[in-house]
Amino acid sequence: MSIDVNNESGTEVDEQAILDIARYALARMRIHPLSELSVIVVDADAMEQLHIQWMDLPGPTDVMSFPMDELRPPAKDEEEPPQGLLGDIVLCPEVATKQGAEAPTQHTMDEELQLLTVHGVLHLLGYDHEEPDEKAEMFGLQAAIVDGWRAEKGITGPSPAPTVS
Repeated sequence: MSIDVNNESGTEVDEQAILDIARYALARMRIHPLSELSVIVVDADAMEQLHIQWMDLPGPTDVMSFPMDELRPPAKDEEEPPQGLLGDIVLCPEVATKQGAEAPTQHTMDEELQLLTVHGVLHLLGYDHEEPDEKAEMFGLQAAIVDGWRAEKGITGPSPAPTVS
């Protein structure tokens, strides 16, 4: 799995954890090991520009996903998933800090960025949360991936509750 993490935000973030959880999520979703992903960490101004440009919405947001090859998790009977370029995930630590502090289970910026990384991966794989049934599926899968990664890493304590809407 080729995953690049590029921090352009000026904020110190745990890039290794972002890389690790992205790799874990892609493996868990059975994405081809030669697929490629880019994660970019930007400041609030850059995120706001992207949010306006691509979503026509004001202000910065927490995470944006830009799919490339529209890869999907393979069907259960597929032996080998196709490989390709997943796309880009853009994260904003300033928004993550605020969301983590306001979450029902308060958590750190880095924990929120880990959650948002998984959220972004799922969007790249075609998951969405516009409809209640889609939201239940996506957020359930997101929680299972974050919890599984945390357990594998031996991280104790409550998992961050989803803060993205």
